[in-house]
Amino acid sequence: MTKRRICILGGCGGIGRSLVTSLLANGDDVAVMDLPQVLDRHPPSPGVIAIAVEGSNEDSVRRAFDELATRWGALDGFVNAAGFVIEKRKLVDTPTSEFDITMSGNLRTTFLACKAAMALLDKGNAPSMVNIASGLGAFIRPDFGPYAAAKAGMIALTKTFALEHAPKVRANCVAPGPVDTAFLRGGTAAAEQSKSHADINAFNALIPLRRIAVPEDIVGPVMFLLGPQSAYMTGQTLWLNGGAYMP
Repeated sequence: MTKRRICILGGCGGIGRSLVTSLLANGDDVAVMDLPQVLDRHPPSPGVIAIAVEGSNEDSVRRAFDELATRWGALDGFVNAAGFVIEKRKLVDTPTSEFDITMSGNLRTTFLACKAAMALLDKGNAPSMVNIASGLGAFIRPDFGPYAAAKAGMIALTKTFALEHAPKVRANCVAPGPVDTAFLRGGTAAAEQSKSHADINAFNALIPLRRIAVPEDIVGPVMFLLGPQSAYMTGQTLWLNGGAYMP
């Protein structure tokens, strides 16, 4: 496989960092976009382009992708790994402000980033877009209403991008169940405002494979969707949950 130009939004998170490692090992050029304070605390590997961005801010997203266009001119792959949960609570107890923040940080960010990335993917070689959604986008559980709605919307947006940009650009999702990262335990980025403290043993007991995922479990399917082995896939969602949800 020839060297590809791959951008990861949210590339400083647990899944993002593991994906960067795999892409570099594959010989790809990698750019990471993340919040400025997160880039300061978790700088990417040497040789990786680091671009600060506020994902829900349209001007910030435009500037970030303009910088990438100046550096590379095109993209062969884009992965959206950004997202966060603020706090578990019932919908009727959810403040409107919290709902808006969750939708903006997850769904609005997906719309803005994928829209900006598509202009560069259209110029790329066998380009592929991968959004990291969540099993909660279809497998609804109590107390995650705004996040589940945002992730369901992300899946719908991905399908629309897939239809509107075929056959040039492919767009797919991975939808993980719980993944053992700082996100699950409280978050590394915007999710640091989360009050969630996961009971890992409780998660393990509910999963047929008897463990929650680790980042590498998600990276493999993302690499597959970025590569030629998935050349006949677009508008699809891969559910990654150890058998906990079987649509």
